Amino acid sequence: MLQLVPPTAKGNAWWLSLLLWIAIATPGLATQLRVAIVEGASQVSVGSSTPAKILDGAGRPIGELKPLTGVPARPIPGGVSVVGRQASRLWIQPSNGGEVYIGDRWYRGRVQLARIGQGVLAVNHVDLEEYLVSVLGKEMYPTWPQEALKAQAVAARSFALSRRQTQIKRPGSLFDVRDTVSSQVYNGVASEFPSTQAAVAATRGQVLTYQGRLVEAVFHSTSGGYTENSENVWSSVKPYLRAVPDFDQEAPNYQWSVILTAGQLKQRLPGVGNIVALRPLRTTPQGRIMTMQVIGDRGSRTIKGGQLRSALGLKSTLFSVTPQASLVANASTKGRPALPQSFIISGRGFGHGLGMSQWGAYGMAKQGYTYSQILQHYYQGITITTLP
Repeated sequence: MLQLVPPTAKGNAWWLSLLLWIAIATPGLATQLRVAIVEGASQVSVGSSTPAKILDGAGRPIGELKPLTGVPARPIPGGVSVVGRQASRLWIQPSNGGEVYIGDRWYRGRVQLARIGQGVLAVNHVDLEEYLVSVLGKEMYPTWPQEALKAQAVAARSFALSRRQTQIKRPGSLFDVRDTVSSQVYNGVASEFPSTQAAVAATRGQVLTYQGRLVEAVFHSTSGGYTENSENVWSSVKPYLRAVPDFDQEAPNYQWSVILTAGQLKQRLPGVGNIVALRPLRTTPQGRIMTMQVIGDRGSRTIKGGQLRSALGLKSTLFSVTPQASLVANASTKGRPALPQSFIISGRGFGHGLGMSQWGAYGMAKQGYTYSQILQHYYQGITITTLP
């Protein structure tokens, strides 16, 4: 067995608000968030900093775990197994406020284990406010101004609860969010700091609403000077996600560039032969690529901006492409213009460009804006609502 190191220390708006309160603030519903830590692993190490109970899916004790001892959780037909205890679902519940160990990190709360596909699913059930303390430590630098951290706390709380509302409607759903950038980055106890604890405490229970409804408060690192309208990135219009000027000029990815060889581009964008040019077909008012025509010596294809960003490994869809011709004549062209040998991709920003820019929040905080002013800038027409 693995010995573990202990963790370190308008009109109907009122009615909509009431529904929001019922949906979110009900005890046992609002305070607990289900975070997927491991999905589909052949096994995962689990443990506890204090003596812990092993419970079955109905909450009945069926075993115990010694403190600071890592044990493997494995999939079995129809369920999971930990130290010989088997059930369709299992809980590891620490005593006396202890932390749980999942994979290679410590977490507050408890862990539920279930089988998913051929592997194990480990879900951390954690108090929302404790979850946020950790999220802030990964989504922003803990040394940033408190007003920026408080803006992030309210946005992250709103985002998490909006995802939870969505998941509650799905029968059989076992988690609300993931611990990665696909939701919000969450590393458990390791990313808790006094500054993030203070920001979460100062904004406890505060969420963003629009006309009485909870806002899906998405955010990103850097917009590159201007955020974006939701319909230009997603298919739907979100009235609170409107393009606004950003304050992110100090961001390290405000401007960036990469050089790809012709061979690299051909490999990543196959089907058109040697690539001659990339021509924007549709862009947003801010210049982000919506669709791009990839032109090669054997044909052309159209690709969406998001897919292109992913294929080329770019930081955003706000970019332009400049072919670079070879300085050496190529006899194989037979009088035709030489094929480009490389492509310079020059861009701005990091992320999808919707909602709050984290580096923009930093810039606004440095200029003396409060967290409420920051949030009202990036999410248009919203109200900061404190849940009972």
